[in-house]
Amino acid sequence: MLTTLASRGLIKLELTRALRNRKFLFFSVLYPSLLFLLIAGSASTTEKIGGTGLTLPTYMMVSMASFGALTAVLMGNSERIAKERESGWVRQLRLTTLPGRGYVLAKTASAAVVSLPSIVIVFVLAALVKDVRLDAWQWLALTGAIWAGSLVFAALGVAIGYLASGDAVRPVTMIVYFGLSMLGGLWMPTTTFPQWLQDIARWLPTHAYASLGRAIEQSRAPHTTDLLVLAVSFALFAGGAAWLYRKDTLKA
Repeated sequence: MLTTLASRGLIKLELTRALRNRKFLFFSVLYPSLLFLLIAGSASTTEKIGGTGLTLPTYMMVSMASFGALTAVLMGNSERIAKERESGWVRQLRLTTLPGRGYVLAKTASAAVVSLPSIVIVFVLAALVKDVRLDAWQWLALTGAIWAGSLVFAALGVAIGYLASGDAVRPVTMIVYFGLSMLGGLWMPTTTFPQWLQDIARWLPTHAYASLGRAIEQSRAPHTTDLLVLAVSFALFAGGAAWLYRKDTLKA
């Protein structure tokens, strides 16, 4: 009972902190929408991107919604965890009834709540400004798939938070963040890449992540390869986060 109350209390605290952080809200909620308008604002609503059957606005809608969710769960988790470890806050929490999984759950829940508006705002802009039209089930499936898929990167954020020190966590996170975003095709279609880079991109979790959304837009089942890449990535990131958490606990 006490453990449950402690977990709920920390989740509420994390949500409050995330929603009060204006800088974090800008980059995770508004920044992806602004990028969508910048990239797709003047693009044709009828011309299709080669090899996809999608217009640029439709294609970039999924990319920027995925990018926004990635920003919220990856940037939000890694930096806060690393700095709280360094300040001693995590050590103090270990003296309470809160289990380790409760701490990780609170971080993930707060980031996930912030990631949902970033997805929805991109969708609304795409529909209103670029006249993107999908069936109701596609809008719902897109929202659920992108939101659920962000857990892969939430686990990565936790792992980086326990791997890097407070001073090193930002550059490490930024390298991973921009590398996955650009090479995974979230900022531009991977069909514009050289063939050797396309071969690398299709094995990245960000590429598989956005491909789930595009499969829904195309009314087809997702590729098995994309599902496997996401499943393996989640297992590796979550396993690494758990191992690093236990290692950090033993040092404390």
